[in-house]
Amino acid sequence: MGNDIKVKICGLTDPADIPAAILAGASYVGFVFFPKSPRHLVLEDAAFMATAVPVGIMKVALTVDADDAMLDALTQQVPLDMLQLHGSETPERVAEVKSRYGLPVMKAVGISDADDLPQLETYGRVADQLLVDAKPPKGADRPGGNALAFDWNLIAGRRWPVPWMLAGGLTPDNAAQAVRLTGARQLDVSSGVESAEGVKDGALMRAFVEAAQSGAR
Repeated sequence: MGNDIKVKICGLTDPADIPAAILAGASYVGFVFFPKSPRHLVLEDAAFMATAVPVGIMKVALTVDADDAMLDALTQQVPLDMLQLHGSETPERVAEVKSRYGLPVMKAVGISDADDLPQLETYGRVADQLLVDAKPPKGADRPGGNALAFDWNLIAGRRWPVPWMLAGGLTPDNAAQAVRLTGARQLDVSSGVESAEGVKDGALMRAFVEAAQSGAR
């Protein structure tokens, strides 16, 4: 296997984050549309940033239990390549969003123990990709970006019907280990490449991509 690890840098908040993420080697850039997140963007800012993303880099919108009105506005104003559903959307809702917007859909599934794994099979039948994330702590006000990892041994060597991405508590220090232990070919990072909450750091982004790719060598 080559070192063809793809990295998604999620939660970009500043127009300068786009060239920094591209220079770092990101394959996906993620924009967050969830008011409780410190990385939340208004549509106008996201549209401005998304137009600066070169062709070939996937532009992903993270939403949480968004209704059609929100998704209509989002897809009309922001040029996107993929929708990431990060709430408690049902498999039926995932299928509905896919057919309504004609965009690939990535569904996030929170994992804390083996009982959560069957959901990956279920969502893998309707989503285009899976995001295998750590389940948020009880009482958390946001479903991701909590800098938490789960026990990666739970998914070591497992495969699902669609491509998947590992998320949750990833940093430049553990990215290589995450790739080696789980066999993930795609990693998603947000807080792990920030100098302060919601502030991306170019050097950390580069270090993360390098570490992720070194794990596959």
